[in-house]
Amino acid sequence: MGLTKTAIFTERQNKLAQMMKALAHPARIAILQHLVKAQVCICGDLVEELGLAQATISQHLKELKNAGLIQGTIDGTSVCYCIDPKVWNEYKVAIDAFFVSYVNKDGCC
Repeated sequence: MGLTKTAIFTERQNKLAQMMKALAHPARIAILQHLVKAQVCICGDLVEELGLAQATISQHLKELKNAGLIQGTIDGTSVCYCIDPKVWNEYKVAIDAFFVSYVNKDGCC
């Protein structure tokens, strides 16, 4: 089997790219912002809040859950979602480290 393009990058670079990909849609950002603002588990009011179709929201919730940013629990016939604090902190540390690594030096472009 041939070399995959991701294989030429470090594990850290691949992980950061995966993290950013999970955040790379405005609907996912809006969902996360809503969950952060609410500070509680949300059960089913995202359609009304965001104005997107249920199927669209479900797909974005699936992506966020696969990335580990949110966790879901079944409550009767609905699934309730909230931020996973451990993974949220991992994202914060990784993204902060990426952006803090740049130091603006005079004379550059």
